[in-house]
Amino acid sequence: MNLADFVSSKHSQWDELDMLVRNGGSQPGRRLGSTGMRRLGDLYRSASGDLAVARRRWPTDPVVLRLERSVLQARASVYGSAKVTRAILDFFKRDFWRSVLERPAHLIAAALMLFGPAVVSGVWGEQAPDRAERFVPSQYRSIGDPSHFDDSSLNDIDPAESAAFASQIMTNNIRVTFFAFGGGLLLGLGTIFALFQNGMLLGVLSGLAIGAGNSRPFFELILPHGILELSCIVVAGAAGFRLASGILAPGYRPRVIALRDEAQRAVLMIVGVSLWLIVAGLIEGFITPRRVGFEMATLVGVVFGLAFWIPVFVLGRPERVANPIRTDHDDAQAQSLAESFSFK
Repeated sequence: MNLADFVSSKHSQWDELDMLVRNGGSQPGRRLGSTGMRRLGDLYRSASGDLAVARRRWPTDPVVLRLERSVLQARASVYGSAKVTRAILDFFKRDFWRSVLERPAHLIAAALMLFGPAVVSGVWGEQAPDRAERFVPSQYRSIGDPSHFDDSSLNDIDPAESAAFASQIMTNNIRVTFFAFGGGLLLGLGTIFALFQNGMLLGVLSGLAIGAGNSRPFFELILPHGILELSCIVVAGAAGFRLASGILAPGYRPRVIALRDEAQRAVLMIVGVSLWLIVAGLIEGFITPRRVGFEMATLVGVVFGLAFWIPVFVLGRPERVANPIRTDHDDAQAQSLAESFSFK
């Protein structure tokens, strides 16, 4: 049996399982009744076996992620609904990090769309500052003035001003993030535009600062929050591309189902990066204006960047996710089902 036949023969049961889980909500025993719970249990065990088959035969296909999601959700309904606190812990311990790493091609594409234009425009900003400065908003054009960083006015910002500044930064960054995410619904074109525009702005500003001899103070200002902030934008872009893939490349799934599946994981990515953007905004509002020095600014930026990416690659690996097939009965049934298929 090939993948298409496998999905065709099983997807109606998977959809029924998802429907029962949704209808059961947080009280499946009361809402579904005894008949519904028995059916839920039967479908859960069948889907667990299907997951074992899919993991064995097609480990990299999206059908594995789709089945893992269904089985994990059904298991909570069958064996008892997880508490809210447990769900929150699972989000930080596993779910967010895994959603980021599930589609590495999307991460790479988003990084290229952000940093590729940044490199090109950075060279342009350094070599042709008169033309490049027209690209940036007027309030940033003084970055190319050699005397721009001579004063120490930023050192005297009081706590109230810092709080207002942080609030403004958080709002702007979250807006950009959601634009990159939502742009995926425009076949990814909105995501590409958001990444390209932000990459160009970053590159031009960097080029203007380097050309004017302001590179050290400029990077001192952007490094504490910049590495984390750009990481969040890359992940938001990957989430946008994930939405676009559900529309443009649904695979065996109907486009509506594919978009729903991808959107559920993409939303996890956006919720997570929104929390990290709050951290970046606080750094930008309270640490960056203090002019802590280039070395300390670099250290702060690297530490927070590593605090984001190390869990992605450690906690986000698929093998770190607990196997939902727990009982001996389930294991035996999954093995029997796998052996019953004759694969060509």
